[in-house]
Amino acid sequence: MAQVHLSEGRLGAFRRNWGSMTKSQLIQKIAELNPHLYQRDVERIVSTIFDEISAALADGDRVELRGFGAFSVKVRDARQGRNPRTGETVQVARKAVPFFKTGKQLRDMLNVNSPG
Repeated sequence: MAQVHLSEGRLGAFRRNWGSMTKSQLIQKIAELNPHLYQRDVERIVSTIFDEISAALADGDRVELRGFGAFSVKVRDARQGRNPRTGETVQVARKAVPFFKTGKQLRDMLNVNSPG
């Protein structure tokens, strides 16, 4: 099985060029950083990861990626809301929403140059 390499030097360049990224851009970037992998294999890897996270959340499970963060589902109770245009009271149904909490390593990486 081939390994995906993101060495510290490559990772720094990877971080600097992130910005806003679509799934296809992520696949392209990983493929560029790992020329030993076929692009179709990278697509399959990324899609599988996203699909597994989505399936776990749909089942109500929590997904933790050490150092990166944890995905979970939070349930918002039904409530009364207001239509902002008319001011009319409306019922808002109970709903489940995805939630992401960053891991300590990611948080520390994001806050390297912040005072504190």
